[in-house]
Amino acid sequence: MAESQRGPRERMVFSAAQLIRREGVGATGMRDVAAHARAPRGSLQHYFPGGKEQLVGEAVAWAGRYAGKRVARFLAGLDEPTPSGLFAAMVRQWTDECEAEGFAAGCPVAAATVDCAATGASTREATAAAFAAWREAVAEALTGMGVPAGRAGALATLMISALEGALLMARAERDVRPLTTVARELGPLLDAAAVPPPSGR
Repeated sequence: MAESQRGPRERMVFSAAQLIRREGVGATGMRDVAAHARAPRGSLQHYFPGGKEQLVGEAVAWAGRYAGKRVARFLAGLDEPTPSGLFAAMVRQWTDECEAEGFAAGCPVAAATVDCAATGASTREATAAAFAAWREAVAEALTGMGVPAGRAGALATLMISALEGALLMARAERDVRPLTTVARELGPLLDAAAVPPPSGR
């Protein structure tokens, strides 16, 4: 949905996700979110009676859904879908963004996870659910490419954790090399997990 088509509530959830991935949960204030979303400050209490913790939880949930939906878009962009091709596309999203925006932002789900100690239990639960939604989407895609269902979840966990770790290192080093490295090194392992269809099909 284009930003112009979002209502004030949706804009605030989106803005919270954008600010969290740049500044973290602790440095993201409710007033900052309202200003970023160009929404009336008084609407915060109306839409988010649970305060900042509710808003953070909804922003994290949005980010998890967004990551899951992107998996289908990545697959659609591949001429010949393979596990390595999917992972390369997931990584390329971040290499492109890092190079375009100067390593200024990371994943909002990871940022909220790091800040969980300073927030409530609902934030931890929201980040766990967001990662689960993303993992499920990746695992489903892997299964569709011939990876046995019993292994797809484990490889999805590997892909997401490698991507998140590499993104963290890339931002620290201000270099996309950690991202391109994990794509190159994990690619053959991921493709080897796909079972080819029986001959004759």
